[in-house]
Amino acid sequence: MNTTKEFDILVWGASGFTGRLVAQYLFNQYGENGDLKWAMAGRNQEKLEQVRDQVADKTVPLVIADSDDEASLKALVLRAKVICTTVGPYVSYGSKLVAACVTHGADYCDLSGEVQWMRTMIDKHHDAAKANGVKIVHTCGFDSIPSDMGVYFTQREAQAQKGQRAKRIRMRVAGMKGGLSGGTYASLSKVMEQASKDKSIYKVLVNPYGLNPSDQQKGADRPDLQSVIYDATSKNWIGPFIMAGINTKVVRRSNALSGYAYGKDFRYDEATISGKGFKGRIKGVLGALPLLIMTAKPGSLLKRFANRILPKPGEGPSKDQRENGFYNLRFYATLEDGSAGFGKVTGDRDPGYGSTSKMLGEAAVCLAKDKLPEVSGVLTPSIAMGDALLDRLEKNAGLTFDFK
Repeated sequence: MNTTKEFDILVWGASGFTGRLVAQYLFNQYGENGDLKWAMAGRNQEKLEQVRDQVADKTVPLVIADSDDEASLKALVLRAKVICTTVGPYVSYGSKLVAACVTHGADYCDLSGEVQWMRTMIDKHHDAAKANGVKIVHTCGFDSIPSDMGVYFTQREAQAQKGQRAKRIRMRVAGMKGGLSGGTYASLSKVMEQASKDKSIYKVLVNPYGLNPSDQQKGADRPDLQSVIYDATSKNWIGPFIMAGINTKVVRRSNALSGYAYGKDFRYDEATISGKGFKGRIKGVLGALPLLIMTAKPGSLLKRFANRILPKPGEGPSKDQRENGFYNLRFYATLEDGSAGFGKVTGDRDPGYGSTSKMLGEAAVCLAKDKLPEVSGVLTPSIAMGDALLDRLEKNAGLTFDFK
């Protein structure tokens, strides 16, 4: 990888809702004239200048490019070690940028939770990225860093403390507070729209191993929970978790890419805890309703209702909502000898924005600055960055990781 580039990081899409939060985070955490050389990038000079005035100062350079123009993307990629992009839906705006990074030698991280698009990127670019020594890392936000790094950490600690791996982990969302953004909803809508038109995309979405290498897509895991049931593990009623369809596939890809460090028989699932007794059950049913609304069939009455009430791209939670948000994830582990372990991951901001912008920012810095595993290709956060990312998340991004 060329280390003599002008910038360590280019934040692509810095004038968008999440992009500006990432830029603000990097400016507050690292400044501009220090060890980290970074710039804000986008296609509109005027918009970038306005956002820079709000979140940073004039010392931060601006870079202009167009996500549709391959020559302009090549010029962008040649200037930076890492391209950190918040421009979604990625299926609409991300493919040419990934191709440019793979061809011209820049590492890459994004916030994609678009399973069907990530599958395409794996099929098209994994081998070339591997050959060129490039790390392409999707899902560097709330989907799927807390899940992927939470499992990585739980497995690491089980080995360190007990000398054995966890053969099964059940992740349960114990608490969460934060607002939905228009960008996230737009990406989700795009996935549903494509899946309704194309059976091959639908197959990837419903296959628990849909992101695994194409010859390693079998295992004991079942599709993600779609109903409200009683959970003997957490001794609570549980319901569907909207991010499970992404997170579980990312964790399984990590296992496959690691040469099955968690074991070929490793099983993983995710759900949301709704509480105990009758009240818990009712809360679970009510909690599943937003999922039903957001994933309604394209063109249906319910979908039209959702489009009217949910935020538009560029809209998202207020500063107060972001700063007062949090999440608390529990990892119930069953070790090889049948004994139990318990991991916990918490975040100090709302998951989708306050915490996500810090996680993505630290992932980009980690790729640019840290000594990382000698592995390349289309990777997951834990495979690409491992312990180095864990350290950064705990020191700088407001996450905690515990295991007992």
